[in-house]
Amino acid sequence: MENLHSGTNVLFILLGGIMVLAMHAGFAFLEVGTVRKKNQVNALVKILTDFGMSTIAYFFVGYGIAYGIHFFSGVDTLMAKNGYELTKFFFLLTFAAAIPAIISGGIAERARFYPQLAATFLLVGFVYPFFEGIAWNKMFGIQDWLTTTFGAPFHDFAGSVVVHAMGGWIALPAVLLLGARHGRYTKDGRMSAHPPSSIPFLALGAWILTVGWFGFNVMSAQTIENISGLVAINSLMAMVGGILAALVLGKNDPGFVHNGPLAGLVAVCAGSDLMHPMGALVVGAIAGALFVVMFTLTQNRWKIDDVLGVWPLHGLCGAWGGIAAGIFGSKALGGAGGVAFMPQLLMTLLAVAIAVAGGFAVYGSLKRIFGLRLDQEEEYEGADLSIHKITATPEREPSW
Repeated sequence: MENLHSGTNVLFILLGGIMVLAMHAGFAFLEVGTVRKKNQVNALVKILTDFGMSTIAYFFVGYGIAYGIHFFSGVDTLMAKNGYELTKFFFLLTFAAAIPAIISGGIAERARFYPQLAATFLLVGFVYPFFEGIAWNKMFGIQDWLTTTFGAPFHDFAGSVVVHAMGGWIALPAVLLLGARHGRYTKDGRMSAHPPSSIPFLALGAWILTVGWFGFNVMSAQTIENISGLVAINSLMAMVGGILAALVLGKNDPGFVHNGPLAGLVAVCAGSDLMHPMGALVVGAIAGALFVVMFTLTQNRWKIDDVLGVWPLHGLCGAWGGIAAGIFGSKALGGAGGVAFMPQLLMTLLAVAIAVAGGFAVYGSLKRIFGLRLDQEEEYEGADLSIHKITATPEREPSW
């Protein structure tokens, strides 16, 4: 029976890891559909190679920082409990690798390839697991202090703050240090619109992410006995809230409509195991509205060229989700309780501080040493030809 139980847990978390791994195809196609055609190949290659670099960084460095667990022992030790610790690593790796996948959308179309790979190693190896260990492994006693002071620890069931807010707020310094794409904003205050190259690819990416998110959230239970149907229904309701809010405020724009469910799902991760479904609907709707409003402000008024809007989508909606767990997870609003507002707020602010500091440190250093962006001619040609020497549709380009 013990072997059956541990084997079931291995299968459970393995399936979750596979579903979140599939979400990286969603990141890829969301970016492919949003960027201009001359940068589509680059989007695909970046997401895949960033995952490879993330695996190396997390296996050899990051997982040990976060959880104090290393894989330098013999296979007999690694196979304990049917290799559960190995599959748990795989599951949490897919979360860690979401950090560069998120950043990729913000720096699209003008970032150099190898400096970004170096940034991926540093972020997944050091910056992300530093906060992950604080939040999910009680490092440095911060969680214990929050419990003693406020009566409850910080709660982030599936990563609104640990994954999404961290990714979005790390991306902001990268976007600022890179600067806007050439021609995006003119000196006289005008803007050049760069519409999505493929709405079908954009929609495909959003759908893959949306479906995979039910593995991202539900399988965050990590063992079969902790699985909760409430997490699935809350994810559904937040997704729907995000869709409808983005539909209304985005005035039926397909880019907003397809990012709406992602905003809702980002926000519900933290409290998906605590909220009432009606609370999750509200949280998702607020996130969908937040994305539309802040994406528009970021692009049009503040002239920050965050191509996919990853700072409003992941950074702001993730931070909102962390705080919302402390509000809608309370028993007063129909939640399960066991959370408090102040731990959620303080740890969310700590995550933002670590992410921004880490983002500036990593990207600032790489900019100074190697440079971050393509030169103007390479950007004009597009990252596909400049970096990969081929476009997304090479059959249309005779070589003679």
